[in-house]
Amino acid sequence: MTELMIAGATASLATTPVVAGFHPDPTICRVGDDYYLANSSFEYFPGVPLRHSRDLVTWGLIGNALTTVESFPVTDVGSSQGVYAPTLRHHDGRFWLITTNVSSPQDGHLLISATDPAGPWSDVRHIPGLVGIDPDIAWDDAGNCFVTYCTTAPGTAGIAQARIDPERGERLEAPRPVWNGTGLAFPEAPHLYHVGGWWYLLIAEGGTERGHGVSVARSRNPEGPFMSHPSNPIFSHRSTSHAVQNTGHADLVEGPGGRWFAVYLGVRPRGVTPQFHVNGRETFLAAVDWIDGWPVFDETSLRGVPALNSFIDEFEEPVLHPRWVSPSAVPATFARSVPTGLALTAPPAPGDRLNLLAVRAMDHEWSFEAELELADGDARVVVRLDDQHWYSVDISRGTASALLQIGPLRQRVGSTVSLPTSGVTVSIKSVAAAQDGPDDVELGVALDGGEHRFGTFDGRYLSTEVAGGFTGRVVGVAATRGEIVLRRALYRTGALACDAHPSQSRRGDHDGESPEH
Repeated sequence: MTELMIAGATASLATTPVVAGFHPDPTICRVGDDYYLANSSFEYFPGVPLRHSRDLVTWGLIGNALTTVESFPVTDVGSSQGVYAPTLRHHDGRFWLITTNVSSPQDGHLLISATDPAGPWSDVRHIPGLVGIDPDIAWDDAGNCFVTYCTTAPGTAGIAQARIDPERGERLEAPRPVWNGTGLAFPEAPHLYHVGGWWYLLIAEGGTERGHGVSVARSRNPEGPFMSHPSNPIFSHRSTSHAVQNTGHADLVEGPGGRWFAVYLGVRPRGVTPQFHVNGRETFLAAVDWIDGWPVFDETSLRGVPALNSFIDEFEEPVLHPRWVSPSAVPATFARSVPTGLALTAPPAPGDRLNLLAVRAMDHEWSFEAELELADGDARVVVRLDDQHWYSVDISRGTASALLQIGPLRQRVGSTVSLPTSGVTVSIKSVAAAQDGPDDVELGVALDGGEHRFGTFDGRYLSTEVAGGFTGRVVGVAATRGEIVLRRALYRTGALACDAHPSQSRRGDHDGESPEH
């Protein structure tokens, strides 16, 4: 395992995410030689992306866990609401995933299972009476199943726990507090492990911003009482100049030969103080050593070659690739396969929330191109952080213009140009910042054999430090009137901006987003 990760021309995984872009709150489990990873997804449907790896470094997308409106009723879910942190485990021949839809708090935590993580997953079992987020699921040797979670009940703060019946989704006892952390803000993200006769309770503390960190306690009993590590937090980049910040929300996994590893979230801020991160919280990897009965993070020894993120999609299959998501809408309700590509329909009433089909931006520099047919409708190609922070190229009745939304301010910028109704190609690019921001965003459209650029705009206004929230940028296409056809979508990392070619596979099977299960 270690030899594979450090072989060849590699990058330090201390500063290079193994799953880049908006993929926060990682959770991991191992079955034989296979590793499986899940991330939170908030308002985006389908929910909870799932990945597979054999080496912990290159991860292929195999699907999403929440693919029905019964499992995730997504309509009208607000920005940074929806599905929060999951836990993925394998027990007695089945995969189990537990998470929380904070937009439906009355339902409690939701629990699903599957024999194959690529699906299908079971119907949802709701577990009422455990008020909180970030649930973990673990079993002891006697078969007792424990849900340990961050309590958000009024007047409480800390980590609570209760035994459940996972088959019926029933709580078997009243919840009890098990640990309040070390006194830092927001103790959350608990994970419970049985290692060497001890039960370890790993949590995040300090909030998921610059003060984020990982703390741990242990007990001889899964129910506690838990004794805090004397040097908590055991892992954090707070108050350092490290290129990766906000590190926390870790999950541990044992590899072959007894070597342990951790996945954790972090961000890569850029620009002037306070620095800005734009692609959300990403998934990183560290080695873990056990010293004097405690886990010790070693983030500097691992090197690897994470998969590239470029892809071309010409929508030749009736089923969308699992990379495509939509905020607060189900893609199948507005996107359908047609002979020339993918037909997208506008919402039924003007002013309704757009039906956006999007992919996560996953690089510091990238380009996105959308080739459109517009005979029966108008379109918006947009890079979005949330409902109030986005830049777009709008095409309406044969003309194209740029539109910026920054908080309450919405402004058309640059000149308006005339376009044909067929073969229109719109481009959005993230490029190195000319001044103090994290990047610059270029908006353009192909015109007369070249490109008309509407302008270059400061990326700070599409950053979490400006907008707030828990997500990252996505880029995609929506119909704003009638119906349009998305003939082709191309996403390229900055390193491949001049290399990709339409003759490459529709599914982009050369990249890290390809199905491989």
